Amino acid sequence: MAFRPHHLVVLAVALIGLGTVGVAAYRYLGNRPEARSIPQAQVFDRSALYADLSTAGFRLGAPAHVRIFKREKRLELWLARDDGRYAMFKGYDICNYSGALGPKLQEGDRQAPEGFYRVGLRQLNPGSRHHLSFNLGFPNAFDTQLDRTGSALMVHGGCSSVGCYAITDASVDEVYALVEASLRQGQQAVDVAVFPFRMTTTALADHASSPWLGFWRNLKQGYDLFEADLTPPKVGACKGEYRFGQAAEDAQCAAIAAWS
Repeated sequence: MAFRPHHLVVLAVALIGLGTVGVAAYRYLGNRPEARSIPQAQVFDRSALYADLSTAGFRLGAPAHVRIFKREKRLELWLARDDGRYAMFKGYDICNYSGALGPKLQEGDRQAPEGFYRVGLRQLNPGSRHHLSFNLGFPNAFDTQLDRTGSALMVHGGCSSVGCYAITDASVDEVYALVEASLRQGQQAVDVAVFPFRMTTTALADHASSPWLGFWRNLKQGYDLFEADLTPPKVGACKGEYRFGQAAEDAQCAAIAAWS
């Protein structure tokens, strides 16, 4: 059947009836709009985010650092000042994560990971079914040394989790925008540190009977270095142990790296 002009009217009415379902929509990724065909696309106004950046004395594209605390259900987004030291820009509630305190061990255990990860451009997913997401990079070199398995461990929108950290669509829209801007402005990778809880001496004492106490003490070493220097430390994996700073550069250690 030949396509005639009146068919355009019928098509237009049909698209209006569908709303945003299956219709090209604009969603802002970083500082650029991208036309995409996505079901029920959400568009978030980022003008308030950019105003908050300016008020706090940060620039869009400044190096970023993410910290996640399971027990507190909190994600922190830190940005670098001109002197290279980081300051916290914003904190976001974690709507949901699956599993208990402790690391992820194997595919299918529904456990959200803990440890030190790095996120590069290849780990960003602008087409996520959870609005936006980025892959933590599990398993990293440390996980691999301990034969831990798993895949598609994300920070994403929504409020459902099978081993991921869900922070709602509105929150991930901001976090993703800042992580992407940092990477596109030249940051090689964004360090993401995932802890079971705030790594205080008291918190560790409260979990003295946990089988993960040794692992958590190892995580605390990296936590303490950042707290002291306000700069993410260099991290390596050496025979199933995290090492930091110059010790991470030992010939027997493998670097914690983003996807290349």
